Order: sequence, then C-alpha cells, then structure tokens
Amino acid sequence: MSTLAIEIPQDILDSARLTVTELKIELAVYLYGQGRLSIGKARELAGMSLWEFRQLLGLRGIAPHYDEAELDKDLATLRRLGRL
Repeated sequence: MSTLAIEIPQDILDSARLTVTELKIELAVYLYGQGRLSIGKARELAGMSLWEFRQLLGLRGIAPHYDEAELDKDLATLRRLGRL
C-alpha cells in the first residue's frame, strides 16, 4: 500500500488541540459520516479495530451505513450457509 504525506503546520494542530493521531481519527469519522469511506477503510485510517471504531461512531451518534441491498446480501449469505 502506498501512502501520501500531507503537510499540516504544527500551529494548526496546536490551535485545534489535536495530535496527528487524533486528526486522522477525526478525518476518518468525518469521511465515514459523509459516506465517502467504508467502515473498513475508515477504521484503517483511524488506526483502530473495527470494534473500537464502531464504538466511537456510536458515541458520536453516527449511524452505521446499512441499507436494504446490504441486508439482502447478508440474508443470502446466511441462507447459503444454512443459518436461516
């Protein structure tokens, strides 16, 4: 996986009272909330486990992105596995 460096002046981080790690978490939460990142990619950006990221989203009042198409896909998987 390649990475991209973004230069953010330290005084900007200081003014926002954020560390680089906290900024990455905030960016991940924002992009997930906007529907621009999947939960997997957002948690990866945040450097958190899926469980930790889901907990954070819950604390922030951000609902999971789960629509009818995903439900249908999950139900089909469960049927295929003989669990439904």
